[in-house]
Amino acid sequence: MTKSVKHKLLMVTVVYWVLLVYMVAALVWWFVALQNQNTLMSQMRLQELKQSDPHYSLKVTEIKTAHDRKVAQYIGEGSTFLALILLGAVFVFRATRRQIRVSHQQHNFMMAVTHELKTPIAVAQLNLETLQKRKLDESKQQRLISNTLQEANRLNILCNNILLAAQLDAGAYKANQNEINWSETVAGCTKNFTIRYPERKITTEITDELYVLGEDLLLEMIVNNLIENALKYSPATSPLTIALSEHNNKAILEVKDEGAGISDADKKQVFEKFYRSGDENTRNTKGTGLGLYLCKKIVEEHKGRISITDNMPKGSIFTVTLNLNNDTK
Repeated sequence: MTKSVKHKLLMVTVVYWVLLVYMVAALVWWFVALQNQNTLMSQMRLQELKQSDPHYSLKVTEIKTAHDRKVAQYIGEGSTFLALILLGAVFVFRATRRQIRVSHQQHNFMMAVTHELKTPIAVAQLNLETLQKRKLDESKQQRLISNTLQEANRLNILCNNILLAAQLDAGAYKANQNEINWSETVAGCTKNFTIRYPERKITTEITDELYVLGEDLLLEMIVNNLIENALKYSPATSPLTIALSEHNNKAILEVKDEGAGISDADKKQVFEKFYRSGDENTRNTKGTGLGLYLCKKIVEEHKGRISITDNMPKGSIFTVTLNLNNDTK
């Protein structure tokens, strides 16, 4: 979190407590003033009574009863007002802090998206201009065309992620419930990454013929985002392990990396939309903060669970648990 955001949160906290203390103090002053007035009125009414009056005791009792009733009324009204003030203050405080954080995350998201859009566009434009202006041999042409297609694919994935996130947030996207060979999906996605990153060591431990109900496109997105995330945040020389197994009628997908790992504080926030640890101005890794958010939303859409644990001796393990479709067996 940047210093400006921390400064804003600090200012909001200070203003919040100052106003809250002021309102509570005003409420206490209001209660004391009314209580003093009530006591003064009761004393004046008692002084007006004559002890020779045959109903003196009864009138004293009535005055004291009225006094006590007023005290109870003030306490009841004061407690109600205090509860409403505290509830309102807590709601406003949380909403304000949340809005500041969301604004900060959206700012980072816009910076990340701008970078993610400009880079592939610039690369594709440079490749096309090179093909247009120079006569290259067939192998170099194919290399430039392949590179351009990869950058176009990056743009396509980015657009799909943004569109899907908007649809899931609005509740406008409902996953289809088709029978999917989860084993083939995981194996296919992993194979694509081994082709795209031949220099990276990616190990697979996949149990065959595990079927789940869901939508193939969304399930592929889970695997692609998790592997992409693991590659992004781990050294180029460290291996990745993609494991798919069956346990208690559940399909357990694990993506294990040997990167720097994720702190306990970040573990609670990495699945939030736009969240990325660090700051966009200093962060070197690519991304928009949508990948893990989409993974969580898609997993929940498929009635599953996703979690993060520490890998030993270092790194992280992302685990996705989905229900198996027993009808296939």
